[in-house]
Amino acid sequence: MKAKEIRNLSDHDLDKQLYDLQSELFNLRFRLATGQLENPSAIGSVKKDIARVKTIQTERKLNINREA
Repeated sequence: MKAKEIRNLSDHDLDKQLYDLQSELFNLRFRLATGQLENPSAIGSVKKDIARVKTIQTERKLNINREA
């Protein structure tokens, strides 16, 4: 998910998106530990999406307007 798409979400949707991404990361790590994960790079992708969501939440708390 791109940062521009994430910025268009409401605060409630951002919280839901963050929860969903964290759940997905948990499931990916579990599958990695059990040897069922075919694409380990998916973990990095989800972690980057989590970082994007958290960054945008922080920007909103600090009233920083960024246009990317």
